[in-house]
Amino acid sequence: MAGPHLQQPSFLLATLKADCVNKPFVQRCHDLETVIEEFPAKELHGIFPWLVESIFGSLDGIIVGWNLRCLQGRTNPTEYSVALSFLDPSGPMMKLVYKLQAEEYRYDFPVSSLPGPVKASIQEQVLPECSLYHNKVQFPSSGGLGLNLALNPFEYYMFYFAISLITQKNSPITHHISPSNSAYFTLVDTYLKCFLPTEGSVLPPPSSNPGGAIPSPTPRSPAVPFTSYGMHHTSLLKRHVAHQPSVNADPASQEIWRSETLLQIFVEMWLHHYSLEMYQKMQSPHVKESFKPTEEHVLVVRLLVKHLHAFSNSLKPEPLSPSAHSHTASPLEEFKRVVIPRFVQEKLYIFLQHCFGHWPLDASFRAVLEMWLSYLQPWRYAPEKPPQSTEPLPRSVSEKWAAFIQENLLMYTKLFVGFLNRALRTDLVSPKNALMVFRVAKVFAQPNLAEMILKGEQLFLEPELVIPHRQHRLFMTPPFGGSFFSSWPPTITDASFKVKSHVYSLEGQDFQYKQMFGTEVRNLVLKLAQLICQAQQTAKSISDHSAETMASQSFFSWFRFTPSEMNGSYTGNDLDEIGQDSIKKTDEYLEKALEYLCQIFKLNEAQLTQMMMKCGTAQDENGKKQLPDCIESEDGLILTPLGRYQIINGLRRFEVQYQGDTELQPIRSYENATLVRLLFRLSSVLNERFADQMDVLCSREDFVGRLCRYHLTNPHLVQKTRSTPMVKDRTSQNWGPRISLRFLASYRTLISLLMIYFMASWFYIGPVGCTFIILIAYFLYAIIMTFFSEGWKPHEH
Repeated sequence: MAGPHLQQPSFLLATLKADCVNKPFVQRCHDLETVIEEFPAKELHGIFPWLVESIFGSLDGIIVGWNLRCLQGRTNPTEYSVALSFLDPSGPMMKLVYKLQAEEYRYDFPVSSLPGPVKASIQEQVLPECSLYHNKVQFPSSGGLGLNLALNPFEYYMFYFAISLITQKNSPITHHISPSNSAYFTLVDTYLKCFLPTEGSVLPPPSSNPGGAIPSPTPRSPAVPFTSYGMHHTSLLKRHVAHQPSVNADPASQEIWRSETLLQIFVEMWLHHYSLEMYQKMQSPHVKESFKPTEEHVLVVRLLVKHLHAFSNSLKPEPLSPSAHSHTASPLEEFKRVVIPRFVQEKLYIFLQHCFGHWPLDASFRAVLEMWLSYLQPWRYAPEKPPQSTEPLPRSVSEKWAAFIQENLLMYTKLFVGFLNRALRTDLVSPKNALMVFRVAKVFAQPNLAEMILKGEQLFLEPELVIPHRQHRLFMTPPFGGSFFSSWPPTITDASFKVKSHVYSLEGQDFQYKQMFGTEVRNLVLKLAQLICQAQQTAKSISDHSAETMASQSFFSWFRFTPSEMNGSYTGNDLDEIGQDSIKKTDEYLEKALEYLCQIFKLNEAQLTQMMMKCGTAQDENGKKQLPDCIESEDGLILTPLGRYQIINGLRRFEVQYQGDTELQPIRSYENATLVRLLFRLSSVLNERFADQMDVLCSREDFVGRLCRYHLTNPHLVQKTRSTPMVKDRTSQNWGPRISLRFLASYRTLISLLMIYFMASWFYIGPVGCTFIILIAYFLYAIIMTFFSEGWKPHEH
């Protein structure tokens, strides 16, 4: 490519756009790396917005970009490694970012593309609480449309990177692609490890000038007043933008400005889609859902949660002397101390509440569940290793985590109640649903965890003369604007006040707390235990039914329909297609879940035994499921809400059987429609022609009569005609002896006959010989079935 002095920025941009069409991906990345190295910041400034959009896609989702969410090393190893190398924190793209950062360029990001609560707040001229937006809102010039944020290159790059997880929702993703193996997921993990390191400090950005330094972004004002969510406000945003005081930011905050910025952007773009007020409105079933997170979105948030726990747990132990602490703690260490309560807790809680209430009742909820459980267990990401033990006993949760549990009480208690309500509406016979109940019960059954949650509830319920107002969340959230260092309030030691402040800051002062270990929740747990017992019995009956069906199958059943096939009934479940191994897993999961629930809530063994006996008697003497729960009325049986639940989840069902003429049933998917019609006409002709002769044969009391009665009469219809008067109709042959040839139209029968003819050809047996052998075998089968059937008994006229 020609030297920089021969090209103008517009020509450079046009050249790069043409390369996107004419050159392969690897060559384009190599050319971009050369351009970034050789061209000055002034010329690179013009291509930066286009380059970011071409990588991460457009904000409206029309331009897909590099499609990092579908790029995987297993399917595209070359493109995968090149993309990761180009976008690495020390790669060419970040070098471009720092190169432009040194010149203090600004780029417009439309407010209309921000998450709903932030967008609504700014459009209403209310400055958001997050300091990320302060001193950045730009009003449109004359003739301009919409509000914009003026972002530095690092912020602009990270805004696009984070929001591409949301805007590219409709990009083509095939089912065989695992989100956790994508280039996007890998980059998220790489950026978190680089800018939020668990060991050492954040690496300084490379300098474009030898001996020079990359200036930090314009400092945010630490004391600009503004209105916040949930309060009556006036139009103050113009005053904020027009009268921004010029201040010098705390130098300590500039040391980790990239860490703070990256985390704020990730949290805002991925979690801040529901404000407190919006969440409260979403509790109404009549409110339409504004944003629907995907399973991939949740997996990325879980990665963020796990890394933040590891980042926070890497905090060095506090010195014994407070004065020593004030002099030795680095900005990064202070950041670790407050990163979760300051940036994540509130938005994650509202995000989880929404998912628990609106996520579909299917197995995809597992992603939300695991993300929640990851947040509840920060000790899993602590640096210390668990002591080696020969016995696989669960580790006791240390008392040092009591403060975290108390300050996140609603995460444990209210969300647990939310999960109970979900579990009571799911089909626990499904192995995936049973596994989710098992996972939650196992986590909450960890030794000492339930006791610490109970202690937190007791602290919250302690009487207090002055109930903390919702604004007491300032003990967790510093005054808005500026960095958190200069304005972080002193630590509050009153544990009861901390718990109350946490609850009221998230739910409001009028919140009616529902105790996790109270009577109401305990009743929900008992209902869940009863549902677990019912699911175990259902899985057992399905397993027994499947075993009986397999045992009853014989070679000759391939040539003739069984009565259950002909009457059209179905008593199976999804587990019929899953297999016996999954049924066994379901039983194991449910059994352990029930055991853990008994440990957590100290369930009475007598109650539990009585409940299991009640579930055990829910089967009749044949081991079949009872009818759904109904009540008698003048119009017959009416389903109760429990009965509707049992039918929806496959726990019970009505035994619906076809009781009419089997020859007149609708054509099945396993039958050849043409053959069904032809064979019906043929059998009708034969029945009409030989009706009297068949009547005479079936009236005989010897073996021939028994043989004919068994194979020429329908026992179900015969029994029906004995109890119900009916006019004999020779044309329809509804109840008299008749020949039925419909079984020959089954694909199974046709395939079996073809296999027999094919096998016979190996023994040089011709078609006539094969037919003769089949007829002899069928005749022997008919004689055997006659001996072991009702046809052996004397016929009653």
